[in-house]
Amino acid sequence: MARKLSPLAPGWWDYTTLDREIIAAAAKLTPEKLFRLSRPGFKVVFYDTLEEFYCAEALEYIHAWKQATPDNPAGVCGPIGPTEQLPLVARMVNEMGLGLRHAHFWGMDEWVVDGKEVPVTHPLSFERCDRQLCFNRIDRKLVMPDANLHFPKADTRAYRKSWDGVRCVVMQGGQGDIKHWAFNDPLPRRGKYKNAPPTPAEYRKLATRVVDLHPVTIAQNARTSGGGNVTLVPTQAVTVGPLETWQAEKVSIWHAGNHDNPFGQRLTAFMISERIVDSAVPMSLLADHPNVQFNYYRKGIGTCAVEMH
Repeated sequence: MARKLSPLAPGWWDYTTLDREIIAAAAKLTPEKLFRLSRPGFKVVFYDTLEEFYCAEALEYIHAWKQATPDNPAGVCGPIGPTEQLPLVARMVNEMGLGLRHAHFWGMDEWVVDGKEVPVTHPLSFERCDRQLCFNRIDRKLVMPDANLHFPKADTRAYRKSWDGVRCVVMQGGQGDIKHWAFNDPLPRRGKYKNAPPTPAEYRKLATRVVDLHPVTIAQNARTSGGGNVTLVPTQAVTVGPLETWQAEKVSIWHAGNHDNPFGQRLTAFMISERIVDSAVPMSLLADHPNVQFNYYRKGIGTCAVEMH
């Protein structure tokens, strides 16, 4: 029996095509039950204040970069969304006098227009954001060489090669409305995937690549970064893939309540905890990663109860 069409975008796969029982079970989760979803390989952590939340996120950078040595270079793959941790990272590095000569950083993704990644002069450029909020604020005597900053390009060869021989201690991320990390969106419902989404094994083989963005992702980025002006947001991006994600020793996802909604924050945790893996919900594939942590700002968890506004 064919799966139902998405009411959000009938030409795409997404979480609305899941079995209703999964949807209902996730929506019922209280914060207390959400916390108890932890299992070996998947940890749920709560923070009571935003200050503690973003400080903990910034400290993951410090923890990773402190491990970098000439014989064992190490780094972090980090997101734009959230961004509040980035100035804290720079301040911590400067206050500690932490030299980053052997440390690395991978940007997760970048917008693509007309087959080319956008330049750093583009107002929505992720590289520009990383540099302005973090790396340009680190003391020149401490900051890593520019060769150790890896930002994905439409020609992905150099970026993919940069993962060879360097430990990714942690890959951070937020979670989008469409339940992605980076821009690992669900795929269009066409061709061989017209009646069923890719198998988890097929999806996990995807490496860094240029992708078409789900309409929900475009709308979300207009809301969070463009004042709601959808025409500002490119419809393609280059994104780190599951292939690189599984090279990261830890995947750490940060839910401040500003990006995905209360239901989404519950759904993916439930699916990962219960090992329900479905590529229509790309984040659920992390159920098969050996070390995943979901970090929640307690006041951002919200409720799935009906509220009329």
